[in-house]
Amino acid sequence: MKYWMVKSEPNAYSWEDFVGKNEDIWDGVRNYQARNYLREMQLGDQVFFYHSGKEKAIVGIAEVSEEQFPDPKDKAWTAVKLKVKSSLTNAISLAEIKAEDRLSDLPMLKRSRLSVLPVAKDEFELLLKMGS
Repeated sequence: MKYWMVKSEPNAYSWEDFVGKNEDIWDGVRNYQARNYLREMQLGDQVFFYHSGKEKAIVGIAEVSEEQFPDPKDKAWTAVKLKVKSSLTNAISLAEIKAEDRLSDLPMLKRSRLSVLPVAKDEFELLLKMGS
């Protein structure tokens, strides 16, 4: 199993929007590295949902429910399907993430513009504790 983070501006597509659907296609990714990460996602992988923009916080956890397929909006790109797993009890702010030394290598801190990023298992577990 692998661990990931997807990012979305809440005014465009929020965690609440996603929860309302329970399962949805994660599409619209137009960066080659992020696309490659989508292609690596496997059924059952765990995915943090991060609100970018003004909020800047991890707010929920999803699970990969369908592996890569052509993006319905542009077949040259890739999409996956994600299913809601749970909301975090406490959203984890970017400030809290940056303040935790054990998360200093978290890819989202080094490649903040990517909308799909890997998360190491130990980082995922630490973030889970922080959000509970």
